[in-house]
Amino acid sequence: MRVLPAVTRRDEFAVLVVRTDYNDDLAWQDVAAALTEPRGGRQDAAHIHFVDDPVWAGATLDEVLTAVRGDDDLAVVFLADRRTMQAEGHALQAVTTLTREECVDDEDYEQLTEFGRAFRTGPAGVHDVHANLTIGNLGFEEYAARAHDDPEGIFRSF
Repeated sequence: MRVLPAVTRRDEFAVLVVRTDYNDDLAWQDVAAALTEPRGGRQDAAHIHFVDDPVWAGATLDEVLTAVRGDDDLAVVFLADRRTMQAEGHALQAVTTLTREECVDDEDYEQLTEFGRAFRTGPAGVHDVHANLTIGNLGFEEYAARAHDDPEGIFRSF
């Protein structure tokens, strides 16, 4: 496993989006534009920390998680991978930063990751997921279960 640079200077309230696919710059521009659209009647752009550096090309889920481990305020990281770039809705991969060590025991970890450590969400869902996980309003497993129930495996809304 390669070592990627640590993600630094991310505001604790900013969504973290890591680009891991560099085959289609136009698709990436579409993804970034969709992510920064004002939402919920707000006039200002969404608060996002983009990691857009080819050193991250092809990074695996585990490599990204290792690189962001030092960010104690981070509950979820979003990957813009090949599937994101190729899919019509540009669904990103939402990945929990939860580790087994942070849980009470193995049973607790298994329950919290029952539907996996990752799920897909469209750009519009990124902000909902990030905000609710950051404040502890909902758990990652609730979003993952909802995505699991979707025919395409994508979280759309509650």
